[in-house]
Amino acid sequence: MNQVLLVIDAQQELIEGNHERNAVFQKSQLIANINLVIEKAENAVVPSVFVRDLDVGDGKGSGFEIHKDIYVPAESKIFDKSATNAFYGTGLLEYLKSHQVKHIVVMGCETQHCIDSAVRTASINGLDVTLVRDGHSSLGNDLLNPEQIIKHHNDTLHGHYNVDHFSIVRNAKEDLFHPAHDSYR
Repeated sequence: MNQVLLVIDAQQELIEGNHERNAVFQKSQLIANINLVIEKAENAVVPSVFVRDLDVGDGKGSGFEIHKDIYVPAESKIFDKSATNAFYGTGLLEYLKSHQVKHIVVMGCETQHCIDSAVRTASINGLDVTLVRDGHSSLGNDLLNPEQIIKHHNDTLHGHYNVDHFSIVRNAKEDLFHPAHDSYR
């Protein structure tokens, strides 16, 4: 099965924060889990794809770049986006289709925005999705703290389906590149 690891908005300034915003919840654990899954992807010969948000660091400079402590394999594909949805205007879906990808593993920031929209968009576009339970983070909002948002999305997106393709939620330490979707069908 053709697969891809999709890491969304794991950018220096978004993860660490800046003078206007805080760091994301449990940033050190997030970085460690992203690196763990990147290593698993490499061992499974699964390509890594990164998406960067052009709003972070005004689309330039070190704050815009993928976090300095995240390993980016040399052959990784990088897309830049100007919307919340990683698929909007980026060529990501065309890339996945041209490589006949059937399954994506999703990680990154921010849970209730870019992660949620990517998981839902991927499933309605014919992909099975594995969201890494401990591989996405948030700043929280006025209603919910980051931990509540993460737990809510892990619960809501586990088993979220669109007829033929759906998302499941698994931990970073699991064998993510052996999809378990068929056991739910």
